[in-house]
Amino acid sequence: MKLNKPQAEWFIPDQKPIDEAVKRTTHMSIAAHQDDIEIMAYDGIVQCFGRDDKWFFGVVATDGSGSAREGIYKNYTDAEMIQIRKLEQKKAAFIGEFGALALLDYPSKEMKDPMNTDIVDEFAKLLLLAKPGVLYTHNLADKHDTHIGVTTKVIKAIRKLDKKDRPQKLYGCEVWRDLDWMVDQEKVEFDVSSHPNIAAALVEVFDSQIIGGKRYDLATAGRRLSNATYATSHKVDRSQAMSYAMDLTPLIEDDHLDITTYITDYIDRFKKDVHDRIQKMLIR
Repeated sequence: MKLNKPQAEWFIPDQKPIDEAVKRTTHMSIAAHQDDIEIMAYDGIVQCFGRDDKWFFGVVATDGSGSAREGIYKNYTDAEMIQIRKLEQKKAAFIGEFGALALLDYPSKEMKDPMNTDIVDEFAKLLLLAKPGVLYTHNLADKHDTHIGVTTKVIKAIRKLDKKDRPQKLYGCEVWRDLDWMVDQEKVEFDVSSHPNIAAALVEVFDSQIIGGKRYDLATAGRRLSNATYATSHKVDRSQAMSYAMDLTPLIEDDHLDITTYITDYIDRFKKDVHDRIQKMLIR
């Protein structure tokens, strides 16, 4: 499959032919930026790590040109940062034993453009080629506009596919806003305790971000530990590291389900949970 952008790239860590590599996919992530996959979709990576019957396919939508930079990267141009971030993402794909990686190279402004259908069509082609059983993307309560642009386009792309070709599960995961606020019974909990060395390495390899002033390595590990510890108040920890997701699957099962209402209903249920907890403690 030829990718849309002239500078877009495929990377196949085990050097299989592209079609063969992608068609073996079982778990897939479509993310906005380099390192988003490693932060939000580690569940999929570790499910496939060291396996011959499960394979992870990562898709990075944007070129990374707008990333923060400091230290040795302080004076890098946008063009130089694009190349650095691509190299870092390839290193992560090799460490995580990805089955395939696609770097689509879109500027963020195109991802945030609701009228851009080229991206939707490319997502749909990738999904049709891979046919993953599980797909991870950004959650709809994320506070990064580019992330929301990716997720809405992912949903639109899946809705273009026949029902038989759609993922069985679509999860919206944590990056630029965690999901601890969700009502407990609605959280999708991923135990990501396995292979902590690989989990750390996958984030730490993005040196341009960490040395550039964003400690994603510490923040990601801290969030996962916090989720595991604060998951329940009256039971011992069930895992050493946990990540949360919201289940977006109903949005790809029912094409008429409104995307905005779907997420605001989550917020309304959270509001009711807070209200009811306070009310039952008040003297009437």
